[in-house]
Amino acid sequence: MNIELTAVEARIIGSLMEKSVVTPEQYPLSLNALVNACNQKSSREPVMTLGEAEVQDAVDALKKRYLIREKSGFGSRVAKYHYRLGNDEIGGFRLTDAQRAVVCLLLLRGPQTAGELRSRAGRLHDFADVGEVEATLASLRQGEHGPLVVDLGREPGRREARFAHLLSGIPAPAASTTPPAAARDGQAAPITTDVEARLEALEARLDAVERALRALAPAATDS
Repeated sequence: MNIELTAVEARIIGSLMEKSVVTPEQYPLSLNALVNACNQKSSREPVMTLGEAEVQDAVDALKKRYLIREKSGFGSRVAKYHYRLGNDEIGGFRLTDAQRAVVCLLLLRGPQTAGELRSRAGRLHDFADVGEVEATLASLRQGEHGPLVVDLGREPGRREARFAHLLSGIPAPAASTTPPAAARDGQAAPITTDVEARLEALEARLDAVERALRALAPAATDS
């Protein structure tokens, strides 16, 4: 999808997604409630300390891109905000409850494994098992309107691959022991702006070239 959120915008949309399910009686959120939701110390990684002006600027930017809309009750003088991404058929698609829970958690807490997503879903969605989370991740990676999540591969010492959302661009990968799914499927791995990742990719290519030259050396000698 052609959407790239800043860290503050991602936190805002994630917070609105969460509160729409967890505290529907208080949703949509006023600016003050939204600031408090963004700055929660629990279920947020990293913890942020955002001011009202900063959140308001980000909300205004999201409204201009039709990712948030103002939705106040009859006679209310306080502006309240409602997310539209995957909720009001923005871009011609809607998220299922399971997909919304996964995207929400990734927006609020960064890259996570399928097991972590299941254990943290709580009141967002009742996943029967990790397999259901994996199936939801697969649907988000193969969406009709483009992938919303990416497989980052496995970190050293971990048994499971981590997944990240793509609504803020391609995340810089941590050092991993297994390549991302795209590379495992025989496709080119996503290009990132991370310097270390670029160096690792160049080193891998150089090793491949050296191996190819060594393999050709006997043939050249025989001729």
